Amino acid sequence: MSSSKQNRLSRWGSAALALSLVPGCMSSPKSTGEAAQSVEWQSKQSAPKEEGAPRADAPVPEPMVESEVDVDDAKPAELPARAAPAKPAPSTAGAGGPVAHEAMKRAEPMGRVAAATPIAPPPAPPPMQVAPPKDMRAQPPEPETQGNSFTAHAANAFTETAADRFSTFAVDVDTASYAVSRRYLNQGALPPHAAVRVEEFVNYFKYRYTPPERGAFTVHLEGAPSPFAANRHFVRVGVQGKVVSRSQRKPAHLVFLVDTSGSMNQQDKLPLAKEAMKLAVKNLNENDTVALVTYAGSTRDVLSPTPATDLERIYKAIDGLESGGGTAMGSGMEMAYRHAVKKASGNTVARVVVLTDGDANIGPNVSADTMLNSIQGFVKEGVTLSAIGFGMGNYRDDLMEKLADKGNGNCFYIDSFKEAKKVFETQLTGTLEVIAKDVKVQVEFDPKVVRRYRLVGYENRDIADKDFRDDKVDAGEIGAGHSVTAMYEVELSGEKAPLGTVRIRAKAPNGTEAAEQAFPFEQRMMRASLDTASTDFRFALAVASTADVLRGSASAQGWNLATVQKLAEGATDGQADREEFTKLVARARGLLGSAVARDGR
Repeated sequence: MSSSKQNRLSRWGSAALALSLVPGCMSSPKSTGEAAQSVEWQSKQSAPKEEGAPRADAPVPEPMVESEVDVDDAKPAELPARAAPAKPAPSTAGAGGPVAHEAMKRAEPMGRVAAATPIAPPPAPPPMQVAPPKDMRAQPPEPETQGNSFTAHAANAFTETAADRFSTFAVDVDTASYAVSRRYLNQGALPPHAAVRVEEFVNYFKYRYTPPERGAFTVHLEGAPSPFAANRHFVRVGVQGKVVSRSQRKPAHLVFLVDTSGSMNQQDKLPLAKEAMKLAVKNLNENDTVALVTYAGSTRDVLSPTPATDLERIYKAIDGLESGGGTAMGSGMEMAYRHAVKKASGNTVARVVVLTDGDANIGPNVSADTMLNSIQGFVKEGVTLSAIGFGMGNYRDDLMEKLADKGNGNCFYIDSFKEAKKVFETQLTGTLEVIAKDVKVQVEFDPKVVRRYRLVGYENRDIADKDFRDDKVDAGEIGAGHSVTAMYEVELSGEKAPLGTVRIRAKAPNGTEAAEQAFPFEQRMMRASLDTASTDFRFALAVASTADVLRGSASAQGWNLATVQKLAEGATDGQADREEFTKLVARARGLLGSAVARDGR
């Protein structure tokens, strides 16, 4: 070998050694273990050229250590608002690499890919992590949105009532999809179609349903003409669970399972998760207990069961959490469930609360199915689950949703301290205590009155009509005070008669046999005009319509979001979260217009 060739090889070896010392430069793409069931949306983003950035042919610099973001020790609630990202120059950033101050582009429409086909672009090496300029260090970094994973579900089509009069689904009280989509919109980007689940948009908001006088729940029915088509109506099925006060709630044993892997090392991940846990603990009762388990490269028992009143000890354990290492989620799940099952009984609520970005990349149990198989016995013994998501960039929405569905629990996404307060203060009792399990709803339409119908949302909660009375078939859970709302779009025949019957079937929290109730959908529940419908109905319709447009539903083609915005603005009733929604609709209108102009659609 010539000496010149040896010198060239030596230089390449030195460069490779230097690159291996730079964080992220030698990492490989993570496998999800569930590629056949999810669609990974990759935004083709670009990083602005930073002043003083090294040229491609320049010597490799010494590894740089990222300095911590200086926020003056502020809590997440006090963090400065993020400005809309600027328009970037073209780039070939990889799916998992950090890219600062980027504008996010619209993902490919769902209609262009098969729902169950994984999309895997050629892997690109992640860029080096460069410390931000000094004048930018006081601002929290823009969350990354490339590499997030969602499961695609085709929207329900219209069904001819004469061919199939039954519509059957499991209830869903998750709200993660709305919070995730809100974050996209607030950052100046449309959410990927697969990120939008209509039922989670609608059920994010509270409606004035009267609670049941007896039993676990009651049903509220209402309908009105469509604002989009003269020959169609929308009907609403609202289920309200009984209310249980904080003092009446059963004692709870919470096992916080916290992801402390390296991917959680962002201001909107582990630091926000710590604040969320403190809020939860602060709102527990004196008979409640708390345990804390963490997982990264390995699992660790941080706090044994401790009375919720011992705030000093619990807060100290929470404050001591630091991030670093891989993500052995499966092992952590098993340890947390082993802790929780010791307290599970008819008199005590035992719940595992997972706080993570959902990224699981090492260990024997990586996929949701394998994790659930390892803990299935504990689920049968009454341990419930709350899957709480954080952050962007590698967020596994597909995994979190599946864990919550199969773990008899709920899925939330925390994008701010405000959202943490909503979940862990306002909704805590309902989150903890299940009042009915395996709750199924079946709507039977009368073919003489309803020609066609479609359920707007609930695609991943579909249940075969024949399984409605099969009590072995798993369904959804309703917590204390929770409400569940479903919207149908229907075409009526003009016959003045009841539209049909709504049936609900559910088990007691510790029961094995279900009870069934039936509620007739009387013609008097249909309003002559949309203006005469309740504000709750009009607002729920606005939310469902927005979600149907954002997910690219074929049935929503041609719907005007200006009409939706006006409908929502007239039904806010002064509620802050509803007023926030109207602003999101305005943002979505602008972004959809930009997308049409850009794509020529």
